Amino acid sequence: MNLEKKQQIVDELKENFSKSKIVILTDFTGLDVATMNSLRRQLRNVNVEYKVVKNSLLARAAENNDVAVIKDKLKEASAVAYSYDDPVAPAKVLSAFAKDNEKFKIKAGVLQGKLLDSDAIVALSLLPSREALLGQLLSVMTGVPTAFVRALSNIPQKFLYVLTALKEQKEKAITE
Repeated sequence: MNLEKKQQIVDELKENFSKSKIVILTDFTGLDVATMNSLRRQLRNVNVEYKVVKNSLLARAAENNDVAVIKDKLKEASAVAYSYDDPVAPAKVLSAFAKDNEKFKIKAGVLQGKLLDSDAIVALSLLPSREALLGQLLSVMTGVPTAFVRALSNIPQKFLYVLTALKEQKEKAITE
């Protein structure tokens, strides 16, 4: 590979890293082509890019951005997965894949400039998706005003009960 092609790869990775929400570094040593294609397909279905790149090029691309904290983990064969939308989606797919394929390893990840070890990425994969979290937030946001309106509507109703009881009591006192 000539120097110009290498520089193009580094520039592309650097731009992708700057736009991504999460970057996850994996070790794919020992996996066959069909298994790797299956992983790529799964990642593509959740809008995650996955690239196998030389460690030296990954190290250059990681310089001077949030992904720089991952440079120490660039040993052995490395592939990088990154997502522009949902940081949970690649963690879910890669963790599930690592469970099914013991040769596949999650080395580390970077989320908002913070280094994540493989355990943190597995923990991240257990979170609900962005859409599910937004749905939960929406139900909480609509639940509070609904309960407040119910409480406020009960006040006049209870006041009316009190007035009715007073009326009945006074009518009973007059008739006696």
